[in-house]
Amino acid sequence: MIIDSHAYCFEPADSPRGYASSEEHLKWVQAAHAVHHQPAFRIRDRAPGRSDVLAPEGRRALSRLPDVNFRVNHARGRVVWNYEGEEYTKHFYPPNLRSCEFTPFSLNGEMDYAGVDMALLHTNHMLGRDNAYQTECVALFPDRLRSMVSVDEWRIGSETDAMIDEVTTAITTHGLHAIKFNPLTYMVSPKPWDDGVYRPFWEAATALNVPMFFTLGTGPEAESRTLSDAEQREGYLNELQILMRWMERYPDTVCSITHGFPWRAFLDGDGITLPEAIWEPFQNPNLNLEVCFPVRLGDIFDFPYREVWPTLEAMVERIGADHLLWGTDMPFQNRFCTYRQSREWIEKYCGFLTAEDLGMIMGGTVARILGL
Repeated sequence: MIIDSHAYCFEPADSPRGYASSEEHLKWVQAAHAVHHQPAFRIRDRAPGRSDVLAPEGRRALSRLPDVNFRVNHARGRVVWNYEGEEYTKHFYPPNLRSCEFTPFSLNGEMDYAGVDMALLHTNHMLGRDNAYQTECVALFPDRLRSMVSVDEWRIGSETDAMIDEVTTAITTHGLHAIKFNPLTYMVSPKPWDDGVYRPFWEAATALNVPMFFTLGTGPEAESRTLSDAEQREGYLNELQILMRWMERYPDTVCSITHGFPWRAFLDGDGITLPEAIWEPFQNPNLNLEVCFPVRLGDIFDFPYREVWPTLEAMVERIGADHLLWGTDMPFQNRFCTYRQSREWIEKYCGFLTAEDLGMIMGGTVARILGL
């Protein structure tokens, strides 16, 4: 069975569902576009443009985003903003969406064409914050889709009981399958997220006996300023230390790191160089890692991504294929390759992988994690 461990479904980028208003949703989208590495361009002539004007103070300042008439061009499926009398855009969303929307029907059609049997839906604050919507997507294709629960991490400290209730209801009542936690969102305090005000939430969340998926960033400083590659590497290793403490406290919880490592911070010429310390957390048998390269490096390396083959081989050697799970970030990987190609670069070109390795990476590991 081929299982994509990282896919999305989401409503239009200005949909109010899950937000206080359409305007609030657009603020999340604007802040995310400000820092994403995809290039901005001037619509009139496709000349390079600036996206830092979307959030000059950093993405923590959602309440102080500049008014650049940030909006959705529904017909073209892209966001647009104004700067110095000109219109600009960037393709954080892939260019083949209408209204910056990706429905479960769209995902199902892509899965059919690429031969993908099942997908695990992720959540993202820019894309949607409505667990009811996630539930509806799964209900439409109950044999094909599973879904994570959306967590408003910044509310945990001030609205602990409410957050516990929301997550518990999503799992026990609506039947969702995993919890996603994103410590990138240091919006209240830069304190470590494994303890302190987070402790009551973690006690309740781990008692639900579902897997935890962590999207690790490069530390709280990354939320307010641009970090050098060296600072990003140091910040990420610090986040891994927090995760290791978390796993020690909750030894019965299976967890996984989404996206793989922050690959762009570890680029070294035409390849990737990883420090020895990055492998240490995987001594814990409960930790797994997503194999997800095209969406993160597709603008740097071309299909079939020969430059990352040695890194994948090292991941198999140091972590084990039975702790690696294929994910695509669908539909966002469509910026660089087709859904079929996101399978083929692994299945057809990485000759160092055995049939058993492929079976685990392309579905076996995530099936184990989800208890399928």
